[in-house]
Amino acid sequence: MPTPLISPEALRAALASDPAPVLIDVSFDLADPAAGEAAYLQAHLPGAHYLHLDRDLSAPKTGRNGRHPLPAREAFAQRIGALGIGPDTPVVVYDRQGAMFAARAWWMLRWLGHQAVAVLDGGLPAWQAAGGALQAGPVALPAPRAYPLRPAAVAMRDAQAVLQALGTPGQCLIDARAPERYRGDVEPLDPVAGHIPGALNRFFKDNLDTDGRFRPAQALRADFRALLGDTPVQAVVHQCGSGVTACHNLLAMEAAGLHGSALYPGSWSEWCADPTRPVERG
Repeated sequence: MPTPLISPEALRAALASDPAPVLIDVSFDLADPAAGEAAYLQAHLPGAHYLHLDRDLSAPKTGRNGRHPLPAREAFAQRIGALGIGPDTPVVVYDRQGAMFAARAWWMLRWLGHQAVAVLDGGLPAWQAAGGALQAGPVALPAPRAYPLRPAAVAMRDAQAVLQALGTPGQCLIDARAPERYRGDVEPLDPVAGHIPGALNRFFKDNLDTDGRFRPAQALRADFRALLGDTPVQAVVHQCGSGVTACHNLLAMEAAGLHGSALYPGSWSEWCADPTRPVERG
C-alpha cells in the first residue's frame, strides 16, 4: 500500500487484497463537533469505523495544554486496538475536509510507530467521484487486538523545546494557519492573536488542488523548498492553532519526499496560554 497518500483507485485494489486495510473516517467540523459523526452515519466508505477528533484523537483540555492536546500514547494504542488493528495492519484514514483531520490521524498512527498507514487522497468525495460505493449506519466492531507500542516513527517538539530553540538555525517553524490568523489580524478561536516569533506561514489549504486532492509531489516540493531555502528538513517544526492542520503540512512534505520534519502538537493555542511566552504580529 503506497504511503502516505493513496488514490481511490489504489484503495479499491487494496480492499480486494489480503489483508485488506482497515478504514477510519475522521470527518469533523470545528464549528459543530457533532457534525462529522452525523455525516459518517449518513454515508461512509463500506466497513469504515469512525474516530472523533475531540473524543478519540485528543486528550482533555486543561486551559494550558491547547485546544486539541494529544492523548497518552497508551490510551490511543488501546483505542486503535479496539478497532481490530494491530501494529502490522494496513490502515487508510480519510475525511470530507481535504485531509484536514485525516492528516492528524495519520500522524498519530505514525506516532504509535505504525508503518502501514495512508491518507485517502481527496477523501470521501474523491472515492465517490471514482464510483466507489458508500454505506450508511454504524459498523460492528471486530474482536479487539492488543496494540503494543513501538518507537514513534515521527518527531515531536514540546513548548519548552520550541522556546529554547527560538531564533536558532536548528529550528524553522512553519505555521499552517490562514494568513490573517498568522498575522494576528483576526483570531476567532484563541484568546491571543499573532504567531510564534520567527515562524513562517504556509496555509495548509495551499497543499491542495481545486479538486481537493494534494498537488503533485514535484509542485509541493518546489513550494516548500522555496519557503525553506537552504534550511534542512530536519530543522522544520510544524505548528498551527491546535496541532491539527500542522499535520497537513507535515504530510505534504512527506508526500513531496521531504522527510524528517517535526510537529509541535500544542501549537498556538498552547503557546499563547502562557503570557510569559513571546508573541509576534504582522
